[in-house]
Amino acid sequence: MQMDSAPLEKMARKTTIVDARRLSTRLGIDLTIATETFQHTGSFKFRAAYNLASKVAERKIVTASSGNFGQAMAYACSLLGKSCVIVMPSTSARVKIDAVREYGGVVDLIDVRVIGREARVSELASENPDAYVASAYDDPLVIEGNASLGAELSALGREFDFIVAPIGGGGLTSGIITGLREASCKTKVIAAEPLMANDAARSLRAGHIIVNETEPQTIADGARTVSIGRHNWAVLKDELFKIVEVPEENIKEGLRLLFSLANLKAEPTGALSIGALMTDPELFSGRRVCCVISGGNVDPAVYREILAG
Repeated sequence: MQMDSAPLEKMARKTTIVDARRLSTRLGIDLTIATETFQHTGSFKFRAAYNLASKVAERKIVTASSGNFGQAMAYACSLLGKSCVIVMPSTSARVKIDAVREYGGVVDLIDVRVIGREARVSELASENPDAYVASAYDDPLVIEGNASLGAELSALGREFDFIVAPIGGGGLTSGIITGLREASCKTKVIAAEPLMANDAARSLRAGHIIVNETEPQTIADGARTVSIGRHNWAVLKDELFKIVEVPEENIKEGLRLLFSLANLKAEPTGALSIGALMTDPELFSGRRVCCVISGGNVDPAVYREILAG
């Protein structure tokens, strides 16, 4: 039986604020870290997943994920008495695959060289006509859920010059922008995108959505999207201040700096915002900057290898 759903603001944990003085000094930036690594299921994705699962009438949800949205959806469904099937690339971090299963989700592993995530989700949707087909980012309910983070950052009252957050499909950045707008906060939002997976940056320059031919295999696995979502694009094309394209080595160095100077474990995607600071130092120098660390679900072997340099 489905439980009565509590509102998101009662279910989500408040983001954790870290004033990392050593990291600020190293980078020459007045830096505040807002980390979602302590959110339920270890990433910001719980905000979106719970908001969506609690508001749709369907009892079963089918979606695709590299891992964070999948485990967040599995946990949200377990809280709400619903079920879910999560399409995941076989290259997803083992820790994320295991977590989806442990939270009660059904994992459908695919080889993305043979079939894309969306194609496999379409197949499953045909087999489960009563299911709700959810996007990890391209859904108004996802944006609405992630807007809760923007509202929290506005409520801090710190008057940031910039909020920097990772971008893949655009659900987080469009949500933050929406939450800030609703709070009448004028802080500019900058997206940090892997240079190796820079379809959002290319889309912003071109003025229309550009689609990758295949999933880019950046180390930031949460940003391995084929394109930005159309609902996200409607927000980002006019309201996103800038996208910084982060080289792979700067993503890794961002992760190392968070570990060594902020005592914070982050996954590569989560470290993108710190990588952006190093990629475009002139943009951020002397500014008051809030970096969103989107999650901390990283495969131990990958984490160890990056830390070793």
